[in-house]
Amino acid sequence: MNWLSDIQFTASATLHGGALVANYLWDGTQDKRTNYYACPDDETFRFMASIYIHSHYNMSFSKEFLGGITSGASWYPIYGGMQDWNYIHAGCFELTLEVSDNKWPAANETGVHRRIFSSDNGRPLPASITIKGINYMVKVGRDYDRLLHPGDKYKVVATMPGYKSKTTCIRLDEGLTTVDFVLDPEVTVKGNVHECNCGSNNRLDLVKFLSGGHWEVYFTVIVALGFLLLLVQRTKLNLSKHSRSVVPKRPAVV
Repeated sequence: MNWLSDIQFTASATLHGGALVANYLWDGTQDKRTNYYACPDDETFRFMASIYIHSHYNMSFSKEFLGGITSGASWYPIYGGMQDWNYIHAGCFELTLEVSDNKWPAANETGVHRRIFSSDNGRPLPASITIKGINYMVKVGRDYDRLLHPGDKYKVVATMPGYKSKTTCIRLDEGLTTVDFVLDPEVTVKGNVHECNCGSNNRLDLVKFLSGGHWEVYFTVIVALGFLLLLVQRTKLNLSKHSRSVVPKRPAVV
C-alpha cells in the first residue's frame, strides 16, 4: 500500500492458482449477496480481462466461466481485497489472474513430496521439511510438496517437536521423487531415579564417609582424643603422688 502511495501505477495483476479465469472488480456487493456488481469502469475492466484470456489458450476455453472472465462478486464475494483497494485508493486498475486449476501437480513438477509418519502409531505428523543449505522451512499437513531445482543432490530433513529428526539424501532427476519419513518419538524418563544400597557393608559405608572430606568431624574427634589423653595423664600423676605420701601400717603382733 505504501508502494502504491509512492509510485502511481496505472494497472497491475495478481497471480493466483485454483481456477482458470481472469477476475476483475468489484469483489463485493452492497447487499453482501453473490451477484454481478459493476464498477464505474466495468467496460474497461472487461476489456482488459478479455485481452489476457485471449493470450491464455486454456483460459479462453473455460467451461466454468463464460468467456474465461468473471467479476469477483458474481463468483464469490470478498471484502477488503487488494484489487478493490487499488482502484478506490490508488487509481490502479488491477486484475486477479487465476492461472491454473491443477491443485495437485505431479511430483516431478514439484521436486520431492510424500508424507511423514510416527513410528509408534503410524499416523501422519504435522511436521516440517527443510533442505540442508536452504534457510527455509515447509510446514507439513497430511503430506508435503517441496519445490526444488532438478538435477542436483539434496539433503532433506524432517523435524517434529517431541520426535527425533531424520535426514535423507536424494538426487532430484526429472522423474518421480517420493520420500516418506517415519519419525521415532524421543524417550523421556519420568520421575526420580534412586539408588538403593540396602546390602552394602558397614565398613564400606565408613570408608565412603571418611573419604568424603568431612574435615570438621575429623577435627572434633582429634580434639576429644587429645583431651582424654591429657585427662588420663593427669590422673596417673595424682595417683602416684598420693601413693608416696601414705605410710603403710605395721602388722599387728598377737
